[in-house]
Amino acid sequence: MTLTSKQVDQLKALAHHLNPLVQIGKKGVTKAQIENIDNDLLHHELMKVKFNDYKAQKEELSRKIAAETGSEIVDIIGNTLIIFREHPNPEERQIEI
Repeated sequence: MTLTSKQVDQLKALAHHLNPLVQIGKKGVTKAQIENIDNDLLHHELMKVKFNDYKAQKEELSRKIAAETGSEIVDIIGNTLIIFREHPNPEERQIEI
């Protein structure tokens, strides 16, 4: 799924009030964090990931997170990644784009 600019704008507006659910620290992006992000996306669809460390590699790590979770990068604002993945069940989707 590729997001249009209109969809990106809509998702950025929805994400504005969200707090980061996952923080990337000294250990970098671990398998456990990928699993947590994957699980959080299943429940929330839209989430933020905060880079406390590895700020210089945040774009590369963001692409890795998106690829491994099957999500789309909405935006990277400062040291915060916003990602989105539609719920696989259309009846349980919380966000209509």
